[in-house]
Order: sequence, then structure tokens, then C-alpha cells
Amino acid sequence: MSKAFTREDDSDIEDDVEDVPPLPEGSRNYMTPGGFARLKAELSALVDQERPSVVAIVSWAAGNGDRSENGDYIYGKKRLREIDRRIRFLIRRLDTAEVVDPMMRRDADSEDQIFFGATVTVRGREGEERTISIVGVDEIDTARGYVSWVSPIARALIKAREGESVTLRTPGGTEELEILAVRYEPLATN
Repeated sequence: MSKAFTREDDSDIEDDVEDVPPLPEGSRNYMTPGGFARLKAELSALVDQERPSVVAIVSWAAGNGDRSENGDYIYGKKRLREIDRRIRFLIRRLDTAEVVDPMMRRDADSEDQIFFGATVTVRGREGEERTISIVGVDEIDTARGYVSWVSPIARALIKAREGESVTLRTPGGTEELEILAVRYEPLATN
């Protein structure tokens, strides 16, 4: 068989799985407008800039002769597989995304009730306050306090109202959280 039709290194083959929490079976892929825009910008950058740049490097490296010891060629092909995997993932996520604008909730009668996109300030049993925003699974950012709508804390808070207390059940035990404030505001995208 010709070497052109064989893999150079089978150790680089990986599943087409990303390090993102999967969506619960049968659920929708909720996303804020900012999160949708961020994923769309990433897809655009990969398709329009990064992939063509890597293709040019691989093409140049392939023209240099022996590919078995050509680091630019080997690394470039591996990077192309990573880029293509991420592109496929982003396309699937964006195709199934259901964009929910938290600002639309401001006009609703239930502005003090917690739904997707809410920014909530809670107080725990030790008296410490923390603010979280309920976002889609692709938008999680713990440094900003962005938690997925499928996380235990978000599930405990959803449909509760400002001034109420909820019970958060975690593997470490249960905790009572007092809801101090609920607001709906645009979330940072970068």
C-alpha cells in the first residue's frame, strides 16, 4: 500500500469530544447573546485566520521533502486535526443553540424571579455573599461567577424569588442560601 494512504502516527487520534460538560439528555442548548457571539467569533477566527495559516505552513513543510522527520509538517497536521475538531464542535453547538436574552426578562412581571440569564446575589450559612450569573454550558467562567444552568446551584435557584431561601444539595452536604438580589443585565462576552 502506498504511504500516501496510511497514517503517519496513530497515537494522535483522539475522540471527537471536547472538555465541555455535555447537555442533559433531551434538553436545549440555552445560550446568552454574548456567549453566542463569543462562540461565533471563535469559529470565524478559526475558519478565516488560523486554519488557512496552518494549511500554508503544512503545505510549505510538505514541499521540503521527507515528512517523517519534518517537525513543521508533523506538528502542523496535528494542529489541523485539533482545529478541525474544534470547528466541528462549534458548528454543532451553534446550530443547536437557543439564544435567550436576559434583558427581555426586565420587562416581565416576574423580574424578581430567577430564570436563565439571571445574576443572583446569595448569602450562605457562614454569612458570605456571592454573586453568580446563570448561563449556558458553553459559557461557564468561575472567575466571573458564571455557572451553568444545569449546575446544582443554578437548579436550586431557578424559579425562586428574591427574599426566599433555597436548599443547595451537593456531595459535601446541604446548605441554605438566602436570595438577596436578582437582576437581569447583559453579561460580558470576552
